[in-house]
Amino acid sequence: MAHNVTSAGRLLDVLPLFHNDFRVQLLVTSTGSSAFQAGIGELFAELQLPVLPWAQALSTPVDLAISASFGGQLSQIQGNLSVLSHGAGYTKTLGTPGSQDTPGSQERPGSQERPGGREPTFGLSPEWLLADGEPFVDGLVLSHPEQVERLHRVCPEAVGAAVVAGDPCFDRMLAARVHRDRFRRALGVRHGQRLVVLNSTWNPEGLFGSGGRDVLPGLLPRLAAELPADGYRLAAVLHPNIWYGHGPGQIRAWLDEACRRGLALIDPVRDWRQAILAADAVVGDFGAVSYYAAALDVPVLIAADGHGRLTPGTPLESFVQHAPRLDPHGSLRGQVEHLLAGQRTRADAADGVTSVPRASAMLLRRHFYRLMNLPEPSAPALLEPLPLPAYDPPRRTAPLRVRTRVDGTDVRIERSSVSSYGARGDVHVAVHEDTRDPAALEAADLITRDGRPDDPRLGGWREWTRDVLRGYPQCAMAVFVSGPDTCAVRTREGDVFRLSAGTGADLDPAAYASSLYAWLCTGGRVPQEGALLRVHAAGGVHPVCVEPLTPHPRSATAER
Repeated sequence: MAHNVTSAGRLLDVLPLFHNDFRVQLLVTSTGSSAFQAGIGELFAELQLPVLPWAQALSTPVDLAISASFGGQLSQIQGNLSVLSHGAGYTKTLGTPGSQDTPGSQERPGSQERPGGREPTFGLSPEWLLADGEPFVDGLVLSHPEQVERLHRVCPEAVGAAVVAGDPCFDRMLAARVHRDRFRRALGVRHGQRLVVLNSTWNPEGLFGSGGRDVLPGLLPRLAAELPADGYRLAAVLHPNIWYGHGPGQIRAWLDEACRRGLALIDPVRDWRQAILAADAVVGDFGAVSYYAAALDVPVLIAADGHGRLTPGTPLESFVQHAPRLDPHGSLRGQVEHLLAGQRTRADAADGVTSVPRASAMLLRRHFYRLMNLPEPSAPALLEPLPLPAYDPPRRTAPLRVRTRVDGTDVRIERSSVSSYGARGDVHVAVHEDTRDPAALEAADLITRDGRPDDPRLGGWREWTRDVLRGYPQCAMAVFVSGPDTCAVRTREGDVFRLSAGTGADLDPAAYASSLYAWLCTGGRVPQEGALLRVHAAGGVHPVCVEPLTPHPRSATAER
């Protein structure tokens, strides 16, 4: 039973526990109880399972109903009901039933007297667990005995339904840690680069809401601008309610500048866990994703603490209170570098996520089959491995300012969207042909493009480089990137070169071209047998082979 796409994602985690059992027929339904209904239809279509209208689901006798939320008239289900958490346990105070995800709702049960003056925790208090004073949940799946203890304090009537069965979401992440390098390659993270993931939960107090009012909307563009392009890869994981509530098109429109500077927008249902596993650092808020990252030993900076949205004393609340804070007015690059230099979040975060790591499949299947009064299958209970995301390398079309320093054939380079004043070394501007600002092309020292070298629309790379030098008289070099480690360049003087990665090199080929440009500007000359440059970037040294493709220097006019 899907309340929204967020809860449906947790149901997808446990779906494989019923595979290969001919005794079990799977049905799906949407409770219609969430304001965020977008995306559910597409997800159901992918599952290709029978879909019941909610009214029919309420009247249909079933052996087991599973929900990852308390949305909808769950007490009216005709069968045994098991409820899972769709986050890292139950930690948030989100108001009364019926208002938990209404946009703009600030409805809070403050008028009700609670023990210690605390507001009820979503999913772990009488307001959520009792109907007419009696528990209606047959199985309340918890990930840690700490949650059972809290349940005993606030709603002892429901303790009999509690079962500690771990966290299938986290278990899938633990099993996939071995594939971290694959996930990094899928995101286009090169050797020596650091992947910084920014994540936001959906609440108004979250990083993407008013809680980040001192940070957003400028944080993502600022991070994309301040972090050197070759040293960092930047990605954003936004809660599905943000993604589907505003619409993916609106999110892309809001973050267009950051995306043009190299930001990757991660699928919030299918690929967010892979991004966290691949991350070197996370800039987040009080949502579960930040806690999962810390539990996987990824350093976290908290940019929005939720302003009281977390239940005091919970592991997540304690983590948020003790994690290092992001100063939105300070140097973002400096804070990220300080975090990566060794400062870490609390080491006990993993202990708070689940008390039975890697055991959720076994425990959950045992629980589900007990409620169905069926013997378990003899085969082991297994979860689905996290899929390898589609290849998504960065595509920067915003202008880059390139700082270089040349010493013989050693070229030190740093490319970014901003350039520090007073920096040593020369500075030039490299602009992608697909930049939004045509004026940037008029001022570019290098103009770049990526694609197939024989693209007939461009006349191939040779014709394209000629066109660029004809169309932009101030441009000194046209750069065509034809692969992950190679590019072709044509200079204003008419020289044509192929640049390729030497052994041990792993850098954006456009950076090779900028290094060659800087070297030539200092008097470097490429002999007929070629040259080898040593490009210093992203914390490493990258040998670049420079191969002449013209026998003698010729002017651009003569070649036409």
